[in-house]
Formats: sequence, C-alpha cells, structure tokens
Amino acid sequence: MTAPGDVTLHRGIPVTTPARTIADLREAISAHRRGAVARHELRKVIRQANVLGLPIGHRDAKVRTRSELEGDFLRLCRHHQLPAPEVNVRIGRYLVDFLWRKTRLVVETDSYLYHRGEVAFQDDHARDLDLMRRGFEVLRLSELQLNERSDEVAEVLATKIALAGEAAKRSGTTAD
Repeated sequence: MTAPGDVTLHRGIPVTTPARTIADLREAISAHRRGAVARHELRKVIRQANVLGLPIGHRDAKVRTRSELEGDFLRLCRHHQLPAPEVNVRIGRYLVDFLWRKTRLVVETDSYLYHRGEVAFQDDHARDLDLMRRGFEVLRLSELQLNERSDEVAEVLATKIALAGEAAKRSGTTAD
C-alpha cells in the first residue's frame, strides 16, 4: 500500500515520488513479476533521477553515472588502480563525464548512439574547445576503446596523470 508521503502532484496529477517508484520497481524485479523492468533499466532510472537531482533516497543516491559506459570507465580505473576521478562534474555550462581536477584532465566517454551525426560532432568539438580554453585537457574515449583496448586506455591515463603530477610538483602545487 502506498503511504500518503509517497504521493506527490505533478501538473495537478497524483503520482508516486521518485523514491517510491524506484522502490516499487525494485520490488517487482525481486518478485520476478511479469512485465517488470530489467535490472539494467532500473539502473538507468536511478542514474537519470540522480542527474536530475530528484530525491530518491540514500540507498540509490550513490549511483553517480549516467550510462553503462560511464560505469565501465570507472571499473577500468579501479581495475588499473588509477586515481578515482570526480564523476559528472559541472565546468562552466558543461557537465563533463570525468574530471581529475588537480591535473585539469577531463575524460568524456562517447557511445556512437549519442555522439553520431553532424550536430553531435559539432557540439562535441565546441565543448572541447571551450574546455581547453579554460585550461583543461580533454580526452574522448569511445565504447570500443574502453571495451577492447582498456589496457592502452589505462596506460595513457596513467601517463597523463603522472605527467601532470610532475608538472604540479615543479610549479609547487599538488596533483591527483
């Protein structure tokens, strides 16, 4: 049964709160109810609610990624013992996928599905130029690179982070 606090109004229509909706979806999955969403779909719902800043409860607030590809990248960092980046950070008007703030390194993980076509191509390049103008190095990684060339990706990241750390030491600042 839905408690009164689990219902809110959206444009005058009573709807369950994001936290209640997620709890209901989780329960349906656990009970193997016919027509329930798949676990990966629930993760997408949680990620999107986090991105939108919706109140979804402490248990689900830790899911910081907006895509499976972002999750793959974080696993790559952990597997190769790279310093943990900040996830989905705002820099100016942009929300970047990953940031090593002290080394001023931004990593964007791009799937073909969301980064194909003329508009996406131009937007990505405008974004990169603006970030570089602000002093950030931008590294774009494809799904294929993360999945099939992960060792090379980790090697490049480790080198960039180490070089930035050495440069920071020479200038008297610290790096990741």
